[in-house]
Amino acid sequence: MHDTYFVVGHFHLVMAVAPLFAGFAGIYFWFPKMFGRMMNETMGKIHFWISFIGVNCVFHTMHSMGIVGHLRRIYDPTQYEFLEPIQGMNIFVTSFAFALGLAQLLFVINFISSVWKGKRAGSNPWEATTLEWTLPSPPGHGNFPERLPTVHRWPFDYSVPEADQDFVMQDQESIRTG
Repeated sequence: MHDTYFVVGHFHLVMAVAPLFAGFAGIYFWFPKMFGRMMNETMGKIHFWISFIGVNCVFHTMHSMGIVGHLRRIYDPTQYEFLEPIQGMNIFVTSFAFALGLAQLLFVINFISSVWKGKRAGSNPWEATTLEWTLPSPPGHGNFPERLPTVHRWPFDYSVPEADQDFVMQDQESIRTG
């Protein structure tokens, strides 16, 4: 597998795609807190699915091409007779790579348009339990200007059996709301 497309596909899948998907998730999650608006959910789902399908079509196909023996550093794969049968896979990878690149324009458009025209976000649109979601979105200067919150439980206290609701905020003293 050394010096084949298997290495290229594997490297990019692990070292580029995984952090990019995590970065996109972080931006979608923190966008309401940063800008006080929500990103367009439909555009976000379209962006995700095109990216997810594109990534898998590009890099898993590259794994297969590497197993066949497609070399990493060649200018023209058609000059090798043993690579002619997988030329269609090369075209497939190229097509999906362009589609994958274009899909990122959806993210950029969604981000920019949502900064000004996104639906207003409440202080806690995700029903998260941590302290930063007790503040208005976006938070004012100094984060907790009135008083420092008192913490009554750990940050990820979901599905507490005695609670009336599925999540309980860290600064909520009682777990009963009614």
